[in-house]
Amino acid sequence: MSIHSSRRSEGSGRFLQVLRNLCVIGVSLLFLYGCSNGGASTSEAPGGGGPGGRGGRKGGGAGDVPVTVAVASQKDVPVEIQVIGNVEAYSTISVKAQVGGQLTTVSFHEGDYVKTGDLLFTVDPRPFQAALDQATANLAQNQAALGQAKANLARDTAQNKYTQANATRYAELFQGGVVSKDQSEQLGAAADASSQALAADQAAIESATANIGASRAAIDNARVQLGYTSIRSPIDGRTGNLSVKQGNVVMANSQELVTINQLEPIYVTFAVPEDQLPAIKRYMAERKLNVRAGPQDNPGDEESGVLTFIDNAVDMTTGTIKLKGTFANSDHKLWPGQFVRVTLRLTTQPNAIVVPNQAVQTGQNGSFVYVVKQDRTVEMRPVTTGARVDQDMVVEQGLQLGETVVTEGQLRLAPGSRVVVRDGRGASGGRSRS
Repeated sequence: MSIHSSRRSEGSGRFLQVLRNLCVIGVSLLFLYGCSNGGASTSEAPGGGGPGGRGGRKGGGAGDVPVTVAVASQKDVPVEIQVIGNVEAYSTISVKAQVGGQLTTVSFHEGDYVKTGDLLFTVDPRPFQAALDQATANLAQNQAALGQAKANLARDTAQNKYTQANATRYAELFQGGVVSKDQSEQLGAAADASSQALAADQAAIESATANIGASRAAIDNARVQLGYTSIRSPIDGRTGNLSVKQGNVVMANSQELVTINQLEPIYVTFAVPEDQLPAIKRYMAERKLNVRAGPQDNPGDEESGVLTFIDNAVDMTTGTIKLKGTFANSDHKLWPGQFVRVTLRLTTQPNAIVVPNQAVQTGQNGSFVYVVKQDRTVEMRPVTTGARVDQDMVVEQGLQLGETVVTEGQLRLAPGSRVVVRDGRGASGGRSRS
């Protein structure tokens, strides 16, 4: 039994050793086959031996490079300048009291919209009403004095006529020896005094007339001062912070009561590079230039206006020139002091060639695009770009209408690479767009 068991154990051990050797040989054959097949794939990949072979290797050795493409189209493109600007009130008024006194009434609330002529404040009018009444009384007194002077003139004129006649008659009688010289001289002196009284009456009339003029001027001044006690809005606009509360005493022209900003219309001030000035002046001479302004976080919510002002000098520190656009602002979207995105449209470029922004790449020699040819290989084409319009870029030189350009997948491409076009969902198609 022991001899048979030993022989049986030896046979089992030899069988296991043979089985192990067969397994090792099988694994080695599989490894060699895999290496041989991988080398053949690399060398025999589509396009591997020609210009496309470089693209296949750059794409990871997978052959055709999947890309997304677009066709160069043609449309009218606006030529615009986009900058950041600042909203400025069309007019800003600092309201001050023109007479001193107690502020008895405030007729608005802070932040109210007011119209021209609306009552804002009232300063205690009683002292100014008293001054007006006094000036009116002085006028009446001077008018009475004028009437009295005129009456005196009339009386003295009649008296002078009588004394002059007597003096003449007595002088004739004295010449005839009828009366004495003394009597004749007395009547002559009375006639001279009567003439002087007339001159005095005339001077009194002139003085009374002058006093009346002064009284009327005093009345006008008193009325103006009384009118200043009612402080009214000089413009249509929105009130700001109230600086002085009701009941305080204000001094004339020394304290700001409130500031009013005119919001309709309104200015938007912005600066553009000085090299844009010739084009702006040229197009502005032809027509009014449109300006759009809107919040930076919401470009679609824009107001439209026109360019109305070009500064008379370039800022030498920044190399820019200041411009202003005027906006109706009827719905008050623009607010003084607000920063906004400003778009100044100069003109419209007709029939411009445009491609998506992402199609244009930048290299050491400038901008270029990958153009897909009929044989599904790509060409690296240098281009000259123009304005950027939304998601499109204007190509001024280097591209023709209808040519197909790569918009995604450029990093895996080289000149001559062979491509396969993906649709918008990332699936690959069998042929390129042309």
